[in-house]
Amino acid sequence: MDPWGSGPAHHGTASAVTLVEGSTFCLSDSGGAIDPSRAQGLFVRDTRVLSRWRLTVDGRAPQPLSVQYADPYSVTLLARTAPPPDRADSTALVIVGRHVGDGMREDLTVRNLSGETVDFAIALEVDADFADLFEVKDGRVGEGHATEHRAADGGLEIASAALGIAVAVRAADATADGRRLRWRVRLPARGSWSTCVQYLPLLGSAEVTPRHTCGSPVAHSAPASRLRAWYENSPRVRTGDPTLASALRRAVADLGALRIFDPASPGRAVVAAGAPWFMALFGRDSLLTSWMVLPVDRRLAIGTLQSLADLQGVRENTATEEQPGRIPHEIRFGRAATRLLGGDTVYYGTVDATPLFVMVLGELHRWGLDDATRDELLPHADRAIEWIQRYGDADGDGFVEYRRLAEHGLDNQGWKDSWDGVNFADGTIPAPPIALAEVQGYVYAAYLARAELAADLGDRATADRLRAAAARLKAEFNAKFWLPERGWYAVGLDRDKRPIDALTSNIGHCLWTGIVDEDKAALVADRLLAPDMFTGWGIRTLASGMGAYNPVSYHNGSVWPHDNAICAAGLMRYGLTEHATRVIDAVLDASVRFGHRLPELFCGFDRAEFDAPVPYPTSCSPQAWAAAAPLLFLRSLVRLEPGSGVAQVAPAVPERYLPLRISGLRVGPEVLTVTVDAHGWQVTGRSEGARRAG
Repeated sequence: MDPWGSGPAHHGTASAVTLVEGSTFCLSDSGGAIDPSRAQGLFVRDTRVLSRWRLTVDGRAPQPLSVQYADPYSVTLLARTAPPPDRADSTALVIVGRHVGDGMREDLTVRNLSGETVDFAIALEVDADFADLFEVKDGRVGEGHATEHRAADGGLEIASAALGIAVAVRAADATADGRRLRWRVRLPARGSWSTCVQYLPLLGSAEVTPRHTCGSPVAHSAPASRLRAWYENSPRVRTGDPTLASALRRAVADLGALRIFDPASPGRAVVAAGAPWFMALFGRDSLLTSWMVLPVDRRLAIGTLQSLADLQGVRENTATEEQPGRIPHEIRFGRAATRLLGGDTVYYGTVDATPLFVMVLGELHRWGLDDATRDELLPHADRAIEWIQRYGDADGDGFVEYRRLAEHGLDNQGWKDSWDGVNFADGTIPAPPIALAEVQGYVYAAYLARAELAADLGDRATADRLRAAAARLKAEFNAKFWLPERGWYAVGLDRDKRPIDALTSNIGHCLWTGIVDEDKAALVADRLLAPDMFTGWGIRTLASGMGAYNPVSYHNGSVWPHDNAICAAGLMRYGLTEHATRVIDAVLDASVRFGHRLPELFCGFDRAEFDAPVPYPTSCSPQAWAAAAPLLFLRSLVRLEPGSGVAQVAPAVPERYLPLRISGLRVGPEVLTVTVDAHGWQVTGRSEGARRAG
């Protein structure tokens, strides 16, 4: 039995090393090397400030031995020097402790393993091209910008005058030689030598203060303190299933690392979408993730809502697809913004972030939200509702549709936002505007969430108006999207209001939001768990019998953990517990293949065909909503629903996870412990309000 929140597990040798701390991340090979021609480097605020890193001892790169993760932002890389020509054994052990956070610090140690005095020539070759992360991700770096270097402060500085960007690489005892730092070291038998290297980005007028400075214990750094507080404030989970325990532990660690803290509001945290390429605030991703994380932390949802509210649309702008009341899709820094977003730092091309904003505010209110924050965010929720009804439903048919406005924008603006992510059963692409099934579910839930807030504040008129709007939408949705001859809902309606008849996982989101009629829920559940949809490792995004099916595609047959978590929550909502637990079991089984860190997605091959899930080649990991999926699985198993003064639980926990105990669970002002074992379940703690669900 394992506690949740005790810190990340250690991992052995890996082919790649990813370190993350807020909007800083570093990608290297298992020996720490960074190659400018590969998707590697140290990135700070979407800019590659270190594009080359190569350490040599006596002219040769050390041979990697192992990779030992301490925290998501720290790693220890162990290597040995190549054995001399006349010997079988290595002479020295090379240890690189690497720590990222608004720059990077490395603690470099060389230990003489022999019984003789040895002289070592140590060299560290570095460079910076200051490419934006999309140039690196897409392999478009090319010639890059001209840079110059100079010796400075016991190290060297590499700068681009054209960009006004530089990076300083400093080590007090180093000699600068071009774009190298050199050391000559004489070590006695069994002796050891160490130095500290600091990488300091200088991004124009933007001040960047390194999180880990030489001479200060890493354990006392701001990232370490914040991560400790994150663990300490998280509930504790004990379970008889080691897979669930490991997945939860990994989830809490990764989500702690994916938080971004606004320098202007240090107490406000938001969650980035995922490493390595999406270390930024995303409307849809961050909102869904913060929803899933509510049993662990409410502050993440508050910070995400506040930050998105600050950026909520106020005008019409075709280039960025901004509209009054619209919640943004993506926020970027630096040149990455101008390349991706038409010259601005914010892009608004998403159809679902705006209703999700209202949903999360309503859910946060149920978990416990102070009046001042609620009152601050309510006007933004009302502006979001106005966007839904004016811009989202531009043709007035009652459904929210999307159509790309900007030439550079996204063709598809739901969560399956690849160009071919929405298609008919025969594989053809529908013409926009498109009304997606799950988006209507989000809008339905948004209406009910805002109605509940209004009712709690005594605003009966608003509550009645929005409940009536939700009822009309549910009736129209079930009339227009249901395909009785197929037994599933259309994924959407096209320009001509024709049902887009592909069988997709999107309909599981409709269960989650409650827009599905009761008499159709079991049919939907059976379709989601049928062999053409369920791989044994999870539910596919698209059924294998559809024209566009490809198990190695991004959205047309792959398996997404967050998607499965939402489907499982929807199945539980309708009391379809056996279907839900099959999904949860399958995805958790798949997590073992990935070291219990669920990736953004994996390939949709059947479990009977391959004895392990097949990785998707460019999947983000860690990725926020994938990391949060085990938390939603846990909530679904316990069937925990918060409420005003009352927390409802009705556990449906398979035997493999028993005994299960969740302690320190904060619902409103109450701190609860939920225990489930072979004899039944109970809720205890500082609450008399918790009760069994009916």
